[in-house]
Amino acid sequence: MGEFELIRRHFMRAKPGPAVVLGIGDDCALLRPSPGHQLAISSDMLVEGRHFFPEVDPAALGHKALAVNLSDLAAMGARPLGFTLALALPRADDAWLADFSGGLLALADAHGCPLVGGDTTRGPLNLCITVFGEVAPGQALRRDAARTGDDLWLSGRTGEARLALERLRGTGWALASTEDHALCRQRLERPTPRLALGRKLAGVAHAAIDLSDGLAGDLGHILSASGVGAEIDLVALPVAPDLQPLPETARLECLLHGGDDYELLFTAPPAAHDAVLRAGTASATPVQRIGRITAAEGLRLLGPDGRARPVNARSYDHFA
Repeated sequence: MGEFELIRRHFMRAKPGPAVVLGIGDDCALLRPSPGHQLAISSDMLVEGRHFFPEVDPAALGHKALAVNLSDLAAMGARPLGFTLALALPRADDAWLADFSGGLLALADAHGCPLVGGDTTRGPLNLCITVFGEVAPGQALRRDAARTGDDLWLSGRTGEARLALERLRGTGWALASTEDHALCRQRLERPTPRLALGRKLAGVAHAAIDLSDGLAGDLGHILSASGVGAEIDLVALPVAPDLQPLPETARLECLLHGGDDYELLFTAPPAAHDAVLRAGTASATPVQRIGRITAAEGLRLLGPDGRARPVNARSYDHFA
């Protein structure tokens, strides 16, 4: 199977979508954004051995490769238009490609985000996706828009993906539990991009970010960009059943520094409290107020006794 047959067999669709003027097969794709809208564009790369294990299910890998990009659109309150895929493969494995493209395109279909182009080459397994979306002017949920006094909100819950990762690594504290962690494994390998919630929050929330590198670290990006601080109420943080038996240090590590959650963390004025709850209900996404934005810079964790302790707003760094 050659390169062009590979593309035709596994990635081409007859009808790419209403926003696509020209899709796969030319030098560039042509997209038609809604009149007056701004383009939202994001790229993510997944490298074997760095972002995923070599033995990962290819259908799950296809899902996640697109999900992490769609999550970026969700964090901006944007609607997907299409995406490109640059794919390096050690060999043209037809069965692997069928499963990978199946997982990839199933998620693309679910969110109306067609594949419109890209590139393939021989090399170590490497996936790079660029996703295109649109958002009305002034409606994007930017990181620099948090304001003192805002409530701090979280969609879903954090920590399960980190627990699954540590179990796959054979980490002692993660293996101590005899529970079936299938849901945690799904959260790691098949995250849910919160696109519906993100669009409902446009015009309601102030700032937002998707949680790829851990709650504390990603919140730190909002605080730095907005010049504010924050307090997280430990009691308000949702804790998955699989995390509850963990030692406190390990549980907090998962909740605050876990990564790969792909939930939305966002700020909104207290007056928008009911509107945020309605956005969660309308998008079938659980949302929880977990703290507030403060004028005093830095990140603090409020314990059950009300005492505040500083939290390191660190996030994953590939070159640290």
